[in-house]
Amino acid sequence: MFTELMALLAGRTVLITVTRESDTTVRATVIPKRASEGDNAALATPLSFVGTPAELDQNLAPTLAEYVETHQRLGSTLAQAKAEMEAAAKAAQEEARRKADEKRKARSATSASTAAASAQPATSAGRDPASGTAPNLFGAAPTEPASSQQQPPRQQQQGGLAL
Repeated sequence: MFTELMALLAGRTVLITVTRESDTTVRATVIPKRASEGDNAALATPLSFVGTPAELDQNLAPTLAEYVETHQRLGSTLAQAKAEMEAAAKAAQEEARRKADEKRKARSATSASTAAASAQPATSAGRDPASGTAPNLFGAAPTEPASSQQQPPRQQQQGGLAL
């Protein structure tokens, strides 16, 4: 029985309890303790046997050997799955970082070309090259100031009517 437990004892502490269940039966419980706080709870699953002393003598050692083998496979499978998840998370972070860098580069290239285009004056918005003055928003600029334009003489109003 202890030969079978040696592989399990290499990585963790194992508690073994033996109690009398009845006049003819005995319960043997094997409880592997967690190797660390981060250890998966499945690796600390207890194994319990109930039977007569003769049945336990005959079947306990082979069953323990199978339990230890399954326990080791589970431990290596969990370690492999954890390593794969960490690798996938690292790859996803690198991909996200790469995409963010590409977006930043595209934004900076777009803003640089927009800034260059806005720095060049548009021909319709600039000064009139012939006169050297800015164009009027409402059509052609008057050639004379408004105060110097001649206005028709006003007629005298009487009683609100124009005469």
